[in-house]
Amino acid sequence: MTKKKNRSMVQRRLIPTYIFLIICSFISVFPLYWMIAAATNESINVARGSIVFGNQLLVNFEHLKNAVQGTLWSSMGNSFLYSIVQTVFTLFVCSIAGYGFELYHDKGKDRLFGVLLLAMMVPAVATMVPLYGLVSKAKLLNSVWAFILPGISTPFMIMMFRQNSRNFPPDIMEAARIDGLSEWKIFFKMYVPVQKSIYAAAAVITFMNAWNAYMWPKVVMSDNRAQTMPMFIANISSGYTVDYGMTMLGVLFCSLPTMVVFFVLQKQFAEGITGSVK
Repeated sequence: MTKKKNRSMVQRRLIPTYIFLIICSFISVFPLYWMIAAATNESINVARGSIVFGNQLLVNFEHLKNAVQGTLWSSMGNSFLYSIVQTVFTLFVCSIAGYGFELYHDKGKDRLFGVLLLAMMVPAVATMVPLYGLVSKAKLLNSVWAFILPGISTPFMIMMFRQNSRNFPPDIMEAARIDGLSEWKIFFKMYVPVQKSIYAAAAVITFMNAWNAYMWPKVVMSDNRAQTMPMFIANISSGYTVDYGMTMLGVLFCSLPTMVVFFVLQKQFAEGITGSVK
């Protein structure tokens, strides 16, 4: 009887916690529900605040396909191309940098790492003009490299990989060197396979940041054929009259890839983030 009473008391104490979690879940999920519902409604119903599903999904999709000179699919393809390529390059460069900062011994590496941390304090807007000048002089405007190169090496990602590299035993590297393995083979065959979680976490963060980027692509991509999905959404929602149903369907299209990537890699993402803050 005593155990049952204690259990019931604990359950009663948890009721406010459950209520709070339900409210937080509702606040988090409702905007997604409203976005999906709005994508199926006429513009006037969305403007009136309707939260029920409509029957205009196919009509809104036809309008979306024909918007901005019919650049929906090219914008989607550009976003996939830019995001995937930047993710691959960022993981490669930042993982090597973090690996080197933690596992190689050099007198100046701590000072250099400190400079990188200071670079994190500089607002991205402050570097936009000089970066644009460099990209323009290199004749890379309206190209994939204009989007990718400035974001390949980020101090935050390097710091994440360096923190996670502390879990990699240096003795393994010494044993591998004795066995005749080169530094590149040690990195690719021994380091990378045991760091899958941090790679997954970094991939999710990098992909989402690249996919959602708007300001920098807007600066270096003036051609509609080179625009990304956020730029496409901005174009269809910036006229004198806005079709809210079509716009919300475009936002839904823009949101789906990042949601899929996160849900697929959420377990590895949590493990990687946990490992990087130990």
